[in-house]
Amino acid sequence: MTKENIRKVILAILFVLILVVIALFIGRFTYSYLGPAPTDELTGTGEVTPSGDTIIFSKGNDLSLSASTDNFHTGSGNLTDTTNPQVRLIASSDTNNASTTYFAGIRIYENTYKYSTTNNTAELILSVYDENGTLLEASSDTLSFVTVGDVSGFDITGKTGAFNIAIDHLISTNSSTNGTTHTWTFTLTFVNLETDQSINETATLDMEVVLQKDRIEMPSIEEICSDESNSSLLACHVLSQYTTDGENGLYYHDADLANGAEDNSYRYAGASEEVNNYVCFGSNASTCPSDNLYRIIGVFGNQVKLIKNTNIGNNYWSGSSTNISNTWSSSTLNTGTLNGTYLNGLSSTWQNKIATTTWYVGGHSTTSATPATFQDAESTGTTYSAKIGLMYVSDYGFAASPDYWTTELFNYEPSKSSNWMNININEWTISRDSGNSTYAYRVNSTGYVSTSTADYSRGVRPVFYLTSSITYASGSGLSTDPIRVN
Repeated sequence: MTKENIRKVILAILFVLILVVIALFIGRFTYSYLGPAPTDELTGTGEVTPSGDTIIFSKGNDLSLSASTDNFHTGSGNLTDTTNPQVRLIASSDTNNASTTYFAGIRIYENTYKYSTTNNTAELILSVYDENGTLLEASSDTLSFVTVGDVSGFDITGKTGAFNIAIDHLISTNSSTNGTTHTWTFTLTFVNLETDQSINETATLDMEVVLQKDRIEMPSIEEICSDESNSSLLACHVLSQYTTDGENGLYYHDADLANGAEDNSYRYAGASEEVNNYVCFGSNASTCPSDNLYRIIGVFGNQVKLIKNTNIGNNYWSGSSTNISNTWSSSTLNTGTLNGTYLNGLSSTWQNKIATTTWYVGGHSTTSATPATFQDAESTGTTYSAKIGLMYVSDYGFAASPDYWTTELFNYEPSKSSNWMNININEWTISRDSGNSTYAYRVNSTGYVSTSTADYSRGVRPVFYLTSSITYASGSGLSTDPIRVN
């Protein structure tokens, strides 16, 4: 080989070596910037932190249970389902060391499981074990830890919403290749009490287990409806009617709506003939019977709230002429009439379309208050869980034209002709006078709000929330063409 050829070979080798060094340098720089590439052992979307570390979450399977007379009866034992969500942290190759925190919890979108015993023994229990196999006995978001038989965990019977169980849970690693993985265990148990639990034979549960970097919250109705697969939901149908505040009688009560509720609800407001919010509920007849006409108060969270269009009969707020207490939990109007006679008058098919709801029953101390002030008072304090309730004072206040939302409710008489919720009767609300043990709030036929003693007889119109899975079938919302649901 000539000297010239040797020189060319040496130059070629040097050129290749230079390219390799450059490639390694660029590769290392890119690797550091993008963070480590995870292996396929853990599925999920990786999030790269500002320091170049990667955290990956895998939600695991959705939990579900289905009880029937075949698999759940005396002597059959409990029903269970388990999932194992994971989180992995992989350090940046620059440091080979990383630590961060995350949240663990659940979102329950729908839950029709009920207590079947008079002492409300937990029937649906969620047992949560961390990466060390430790059973968590405290929840960040007010879930009660219980033990029933040999099952211990959080009582989620009838619960809906987002619940953070572990907050700021630490994960650390000194590996930029495999990292550190936390594997959790969530076990859902339908406890066999060896009693009659047939009330839950057709119960449904829509729940997801969540591990994520930030605090766990429920998705907004806007986020839900932005998914085209949810377009048939009744709540999404209502939202589709909203364009700007006032169009189609709908108002979006966000922080920008003057004098509104600021709870991100969508509420109907205005004169009765201008608000097309009728729903036929409890009947499939081609012409909806007048007794089955309801009206949509609004969309709250991901649920549609209805009020009966007619009075089911006058009753005492306490349920009895001999009971003057304004404690809703002891009212037989609540337990006997609304959640007894009225609810049981619906077939099981229609009952199952109604969500068990946490009602705020602490009330407010004066009618010298605007709807927004009432809304603030009616969003905290004492609660009661049931399917059926009554309108809040703030529901009635916000059903009037926005021109009246700065008016104190004791002076609401001028709003009557501009308030679709007023049907010319004296009727009860669910709101009590928190400054007195015997008074509750009523809407007067002339339009204003005042108090009466709980042993006084007034009109009653059931109010309830539909389950979030209810879908729209047909109808324009006119009283002659009410909305039908599937």
